[in-house]
Amino acid sequence: MKRVVLSRSIGALLSLTLSAAFALPQSNGQEIGLVLSAKTPKPAELTEATSMYSQYVDPVNGLAGDELVRYALAHNGEMAAARQMIAEARARLRQAGLKANPMLEASGTHAVNTPDNRLMIGAELPLELGGRRSSRVAVASAELQVREAEVADFERKLTADVRMKYADAIAAARNVKFTEELLALTRDSHRLVHARVERGKSAPLEQNLLLVELNRVDAMRIGFESRAEVAILELKKVIGMPAAEQLRLRGEFETTRQPAAENDAIRNALATRPDLLAARAAEKLASAQIEQARTEGRVDASIFANYERMSSGFDVFGFNNAGARVPVMGVFHNLTFGVKLSLPVRNKNEGNVEAAAATAEAARSRREFTELVVRNEVAAAYARFERAQQALAVYRDGVRGQAERNLDVVRQTYTLGQKTALDYVGEQRRFVDVETGYTEILKEYLISLIELERAAGTPVPSA
Repeated sequence: MKRVVLSRSIGALLSLTLSAAFALPQSNGQEIGLVLSAKTPKPAELTEATSMYSQYVDPVNGLAGDELVRYALAHNGEMAAARQMIAEARARLRQAGLKANPMLEASGTHAVNTPDNRLMIGAELPLELGGRRSSRVAVASAELQVREAEVADFERKLTADVRMKYADAIAAARNVKFTEELLALTRDSHRLVHARVERGKSAPLEQNLLLVELNRVDAMRIGFESRAEVAILELKKVIGMPAAEQLRLRGEFETTRQPAAENDAIRNALATRPDLLAARAAEKLASAQIEQARTEGRVDASIFANYERMSSGFDVFGFNNAGARVPVMGVFHNLTFGVKLSLPVRNKNEGNVEAAAATAEAARSRREFTELVVRNEVAAAYARFERAQQALAVYRDGVRGQAERNLDVVRQTYTLGQKTALDYVGEQRRFVDVETGYTEILKEYLISLIELERAAGTPVPSA
């Protein structure tokens, strides 16, 4: 934003000192405003400060708010961790859809004092009756929806946080630019007044007043530079940029955007805001958990089959079909198959069903409250925007212009000898307060727009 008003207003002091450098102001033919001392103080050593504004703002190549948001979504570590929640939920959904594994059992028995032995091999396959797998999949699918909505809500909050930090940074940078220009003009004025004092045409008090004002503006500049540096570092932290990496901002305040009607924003928020979608998904998840708990309390079954080889005999001899004498020994092969049933007679999973029902009731209450919160937040954001818009209009139309004219009047009366340098410095300080206050109004206007987007859940459409 151009500093036309500042350069013209503060430049008035420079034109004043230039015109008065070699002539005393007159009033009724008599000299006024002179207090001569025996010894003229020497000016303090004033060093030219290097402009820091260009290190914060680049109107051409600097990053705007949208670009910073994209950078944050790609580099913020918390965002990356949140996305892993979706990957975890997808893996759980895949696992929930898998069928139960069959079970294989093998055992053997050998007598200690006889050659008798037995070998058994069996297999069992759970059937998961009653829709157990489908209910498990429904729970995992609902959980995935919750995680996706939570990640989207994290993106919404991160986007707003980045834009807030951006507003802080460009507001501090704007004040840095203002104080740098003010410092340069005050330094030139101090040098010219010093020349007048050396020629005996101004009182040393005027030089001292300007010296104090110069040092005050310099201290103010340092303070704003500190705020700008901290704001830039905070912005880097949020977007995931290393502190040593260079970051310059576009540095423009948006003051012409008009959002759509409040009712449209409320409808949009109720339909798309991620935290509300997450609450609805959590309610759906709780309902799925109730059905899963009921399913686990129903009859389940598994089928099985066993093969048994048994070798057994007696410590006696007999005769075989050929009439030969042989030990009495035989090998037997058995095949067993059947069905195992799990009968919910004493445990129908009632406790888990009640717990899931309580969770569902809590989710319903949380969803209803979230809907109320969304409505209130959108209404509050619009109220804040309207007040910021009104304040901006008043400041822009009725404060800055009048403050500039006041400073010009005081300058002229000071030139005519009707005001002292102290009066002029005081009026300049009031103009400084006005200009820095205007920066705060611009910042508040931008933040109110950011709050609108955060409350509505998506960028607010223009009217």
